[in-house]
Amino acid sequence: AAPLIDAFQAQSADVSVRYEDLLAGEIARRVMSETDAGEPTADFIFSSAMDLQLKLANDGYAQTATVPAAKGWPHWANWQDTAFALTYEPAVLVYHKPSFPDGPPQSRLELMNWLRRAPGPLAGKIGTYDAEQSAVGYLFMARDAEHFPDIWSLLSIMAKAGLQTFPTSQDIIDRVADGRLVLGYNILGSYAADQARLAPDLGMVLLRDYTVVISRVAMVPRAAASPDLGSAFLGFLMSAKGQSLLSEKLRLPSVSLEVSGAGSGAAMQAALGDQLRPVAVSPGVLVYLDQAKRRRLIRLWREALALE
Repeated sequence: AAPLIDAFQAQSADVSVRYEDLLAGEIARRVMSETDAGEPTADFIFSSAMDLQLKLANDGYAQTATVPAAKGWPHWANWQDTAFALTYEPAVLVYHKPSFPDGPPQSRLELMNWLRRAPGPLAGKIGTYDAEQSAVGYLFMARDAEHFPDIWSLLSIMAKAGLQTFPTSQDIIDRVADGRLVLGYNILGSYAADQARLAPDLGMVLLRDYTVVISRVAMVPRAAASPDLGSAFLGFLMSAKGQSLLSEKLRLPSVSLEVSGAGSGAAMQAALGDQLRPVAVSPGVLVYLDQAKRRRLIRLWREALALE
């Protein structure tokens, strides 16, 4: 966050910023509890938990933010001028380059075929998120279930090949980079791309059958102590300068169509088109919070992995 705050303050020198780094659930609980108690809360919140952010907006905990870039913002990335997607982050396949001299699988069907005939020494070297522990892992799995009818077969084949599950991206990326794993499935691409610059054996590919894209969502809470300052910071992050910083310095691909550099969402869209399947910023993501749906998906996940 430091480069974003520094750049904002460079043009708003009279504004001080207090940054608090909280887990997604803590952000939501704090905004709700402070608002419900009639107290002021944060001026601006920013989180990768799309479902929790949209629940706040849908339940009336966000306010309309008037920012210059809103009119030109992609329709899927703006819900009623209260919740805005600011990044464009694909789920990727990460792979250990020395283990794939001819290149990695390029689609889920190719991945299934590779798993069926994987050489013995590579067995047990596949990793993915633990969907029961990782919020982003659960979201990616739920989107897979919508886009790929054979996802449970794919997971079952992975399990038979010795799939390992982990709670975070870092756990998987570190192991692929040094060869303890040869493949990591559905890994947040923004983290992988940043570390691939420093790890020569770490590769990544956007599977060509489809690629799920998630976003970090920002809003100004209804009970913000200084909503004008929250809107100003949001406006900066949605500006060409803020979006360029996200994309180029932080390697979090931007949403704005005004930013077209190599690491931007616009560049990805121009190159890959309909292959990319962004999760829309809308109350539709609230279905992933539905406990009955979650129990069903986790049951299918556990059955596919032969955990029950």
